[in-house]
Amino acid sequence: MKELDRLDRKILRALQKEGRLSNIELADRVSLSPTATAERVKRLTREGYILGYSAQLSPEKLGRNLLVFVQVKLDRTTPDVFDAFAAAVKRSDDVMECHMVAGGFDYLVKARVAGMEAYRQFLSEVILPLPGVRETHTYAVMEEIKGTGYIPV
Repeated sequence: MKELDRLDRKILRALQKEGRLSNIELADRVSLSPTATAERVKRLTREGYILGYSAQLSPEKLGRNLLVFVQVKLDRTTPDVFDAFAAAVKRSDDVMECHMVAGGFDYLVKARVAGMEAYRQFLSEVILPLPGVRETHTYAVMEEIKGTGYIPV
């Protein structure tokens, strides 16, 4: 992969802020011809810099008002338990993110549910039955201060 130049970075920043920009609007913002811009976007996608596009949805409008983080500690840390845990987490629509972490616990799970009752159901039906789960600690978000998927380019 070649190094990103100034124009590649401008394209990535613009698309990261507004993924629905038309090629003509994007070309205008980065001061390039539409053809050259389209070719750069294709290359950036082909090389894996651009992974896809999505819409940001309102959790409140969709009845997913409660954001929780759950620390999960496993009873044993073996490849088969890791694989089974990962496969089970991927099947849950409530789980937004799951990260294996280094430190005092094994996984950090980010989930969105309707409310506390829905969270109790999620914990008892999704998290606790997961393979190898020994202990959990839950942190309910009272106020989201900053939430972004923006990566500095």
